[in-house]
Amino acid sequence: MNGVLSTLSGNQDEQNPMKTQTFFIEDLAVGHTATMTRIVQVEDVKMFAELSGDFNPLHFDEEFAATTRFGRCIAHGMLSASYISTVIGTQLPGSGTVYMSQSIAFKAPVYLGDEVITTVEVLALDTQKSRATLHCLCKVGDTIVIEGEAAVLVPRQKKKSR
Repeated sequence: MNGVLSTLSGNQDEQNPMKTQTFFIEDLAVGHTATMTRIVQVEDVKMFAELSGDFNPLHFDEEFAATTRFGRCIAHGMLSASYISTVIGTQLPGSGTVYMSQSIAFKAPVYLGDEVITTVEVLALDTQKSRATLHCLCKVGDTIVIEGEAAVLVPRQKKKSR
């Protein structure tokens, strides 16, 4: 069972925005992937600033942002990185997964209106400890904007009673 496990397109499942799935450690194999696509909206950046307290003018003030290396407002890097958490917690491995660690390299800016494609791929499994190592990638078009690796604790299937 190698390959793509799931794909979520659009900003949310309009029918069920809380829709999740679970792959147990026993279900996973190296090479499994899941992908989500999200368009960064002004409202997302505003809500992220409210939640995080990060009101850096680089995210809100076009005049200020024009004087920076980016030339215009950019989204918070951690907003885009949070899409990795979304894929891990809702798709691969999904519900019940616990983050243990995450490395992140920010490679390019994400601008308002950009479509961010987030992909998570299983790199390694430790079935005895119920852990997975995941390659995490966010792209805008062909440009890698974020790349990293996550270590997660993956749920196990419940043992059946006899």
